[in-house]
Amino acid sequence: MIPAAFDYEVAESVDHAIALLAEREDAKLLAGGHSLLPAMKLRVARPALLVDVGRLADLSYVRDGDGHIAIGALTRHKDVAAAALLREHCPIVSHTAGQVGDPQVRHRGTIGGSLAHGDPASDLPTVILALAGELVIRGSTGERTVPASTFFTGVFQTAVGPDEMLVEIRVPKLGPGTGWSYAKMSRRAQDWATVAVAAVVERSNGSIGKASIALTNMGATPLRAKAAEDAIAAGGLIDDASTLASDGTEPSSDHAASADFRRHLARVLARRALEEAAARS
Repeated sequence: MIPAAFDYEVAESVDHAIALLAEREDAKLLAGGHSLLPAMKLRVARPALLVDVGRLADLSYVRDGDGHIAIGALTRHKDVAAAALLREHCPIVSHTAGQVGDPQVRHRGTIGGSLAHGDPASDLPTVILALAGELVIRGSTGERTVPASTFFTGVFQTAVGPDEMLVEIRVPKLGPGTGWSYAKMSRRAQDWATVAVAAVVERSNGSIGKASIALTNMGATPLRAKAAEDAIAAGGLIDDASTLASDGTEPSSDHAASADFRRHLARVLARRALEEAAARS
């Protein structure tokens, strides 16, 4: 299908992009385009103005911050996957970036675009949620930092306002005794996740003392599996905790899977992710 007609502007800076967004209520940012353009072809999204930010090189970086790793929003997936800092200090992010789509997608798509798009079937939003990451948003009134727990507000909806731009993602450095895993089930190779589970565990006195578990495609947003996390914190075994992974979720039924099958997958993948994370810790 052919997208509806639209205007096109190339942003020369972040401030320029924000100014262009403020001029039009029906404007959208374009970075890699792998989320927005397919929606435009189907006319699910019909922006009247595209603001191209893909040339803003100053938002493409992976840096050592004060106790965290800072990732520029326009960093391509391939660069996130290859970043030495992430591989050393927060490897679940680099690993998951390497699982996004195919090589063509990873060479054009950006981590910020994936997060700001707010698709509950995307991989990286779930990982950032499991890590309790932070997202830096800039607008005409300045910057604000939003925790991942409140960033995703609905299907294709986030805390980024109509005249704002996501500029940076901050993830913690994982300490000694911390293990991680991202277990994903797809109908086809390189496809969206039918269901996936991100797990980050911390050992205490030889056993798992704490677990952060997040779910992909189990509701309108990425979700934390609170019941399973609480079971681990109370000293429960992985097998028992994983049976609670689907509690409180509202998965959809579609061509890929029924809601009941997604609940089953969440429990199975939670066990696998927790076992793998524990083995790495």
